[in-house]
Amino acid sequence: MIEEILIRNLGVIGEARLPLGPGFTALTGETGAGKTMVVTALGLLLGDRSDSSMLRAGGGSAIVEGHWLVDQTGPVAERVRDAGGDLDDGELILGRTVSEDGRSRATVGGRTTPVSVLSELGEQLVVVHGQSEQIRLRSATAQREALDRFAGADLAPVLGEYQSTFRRWQSNLGELDRLVAERELRLREAEDLRLAIAEIEAVAPTPGEDEELAERSERLANLEDLRLAAAGAHELVSSEDLVDPRDALGLLDSARRQLERVASHDPALTPIVEGLADASYLVSDLSGQIASYLSGLDTDTGRELEVVQERRAELGALARKYGPTIDETLSYLDTGSARLLELDQDSDRIDGLQATVEAGHERLVTLAERVSELRRRYAERLSTQVTTELSALAMPNARLVVEVTDRADYGLTGKDAVTILLAPHPGAEPRPLGKGASGGELSRVMLAIEVVIAGNDPVPTFIFDEVDAGVGGASAIEIGRRLARLSRTAQVIVVTHLAQVAAFSTNHLRVVKDSAGAVTASSVQQLTGEERIEEMARLLSGLPDSQSGLQHARELIETARALDA
Repeated sequence: MIEEILIRNLGVIGEARLPLGPGFTALTGETGAGKTMVVTALGLLLGDRSDSSMLRAGGGSAIVEGHWLVDQTGPVAERVRDAGGDLDDGELILGRTVSEDGRSRATVGGRTTPVSVLSELGEQLVVVHGQSEQIRLRSATAQREALDRFAGADLAPVLGEYQSTFRRWQSNLGELDRLVAERELRLREAEDLRLAIAEIEAVAPTPGEDEELAERSERLANLEDLRLAAAGAHELVSSEDLVDPRDALGLLDSARRQLERVASHDPALTPIVEGLADASYLVSDLSGQIASYLSGLDTDTGRELEVVQERRAELGALARKYGPTIDETLSYLDTGSARLLELDQDSDRIDGLQATVEAGHERLVTLAERVSELRRRYAERLSTQVTTELSALAMPNARLVVEVTDRADYGLTGKDAVTILLAPHPGAEPRPLGKGASGGELSRVMLAIEVVIAGNDPVPTFIFDEVDAGVGGASAIEIGRRLARLSRTAQVIVVTHLAQVAAFSTNHLRVVKDSAGAVTASSVQQLTGEERIEEMARLLSGLPDSQSGLQHARELIETARALDA
């Protein structure tokens, strides 16, 4: 239930506060006073699109804030908490700000959220009916939704299971169609992968082999230079000339022996002598390493280099096709093998999917039949109950018919086409609402449907924007009476220009226009006592101070009280 709504800088409304609360609230006012902006404000709180044309000229950003009382353990409260918002002792605050550049910001329970969250909450909090909803009622979708709402808890679980089954069946069918359509392409892909894998496995590369071979090739191609350099280095380190060895090892030995002869005269020479001995050992070790390196150099370099170059050529061909490196080629081998395994299982997958699709379709048919059966059963009840309501709404001879027929194919909502037909008088053939109903008749049909559905699918708040358009006299009184009846189980907010409807309200708000300034501004007043009588008189005669109008207004309010008792 909406406790109140605060509006600032929206259209002609500078600033207004709407105290609402339970029961039946009537919203009246002169043409152009801003009643439509009140409905627009509610729409913004429920996630409608916004633009800068909504803003009051020179007023800056438009702000709308709504205060709701909700069940702290219900789905609305849960969704608010999921969005990061919170409730204050059961009170939920929704806000919407529209800036001058058209940008919009939404808040839910004190937390900024996407506007889509307002739309989700709005579907659970409010049902809005206006001229556009009357037009929408002519559509097959709206008519099916009305029947499904009436069927309520009996239909919802079956329809929900059908829709889940339909989505799975459609997904599996799409996958099956894709596999069948791409079968030739996938067969060619599998054959290409088989050839590639066979080619890589025939060469049998190993990780890092290309880099290792590059190093070997470089060594073999320069083997003679390496041998000469190593032999020269070995000669300098440890010469094989026994006559006059002038190599590094011999020089170190000579230096050590000369110092050893005099080391006893000065202890400072002892560590130097030891260092020369250590250097001798190190150079001797290096000499051995060089000798070992020389002995390890292959003399048959030509054949080995040829073998290495051939292997590098094989690996290079693979890398160009599947690389650009051998490691990446091996990675391609792994991924290609996994992909080939998947492709080779296509036949099994197709067979399995065909069985799954057939089983899903059988289940779909069974559930669709149950959905259709429930819809036909509730279509009869809805027809009967709405016809009864229309009789009370000054359409005593009208008859509503809800037809459920088969469509050619299955859809997300089943296999049914739902059509609401209206026979306005006895003997007339029922005709679709879009063809045979006037605006006033549509208003009453829409109200009758909501009154009947409310028993099976309760909604916290109903908002009617001039649901009485094209209606007057006794019909208007019956509309007011039915709105009052609906307000016993839900909050009802009605924008109206008819005193006969406003007379049944328990809360009367008037949008007041002030044209004294350069910019028209409107505010909202809550009417009681004589102020309400005067507004009723204005609605009846256009003259708020006409004695006959005032008397008529009092009589109308008394009549409404008696009829609603």
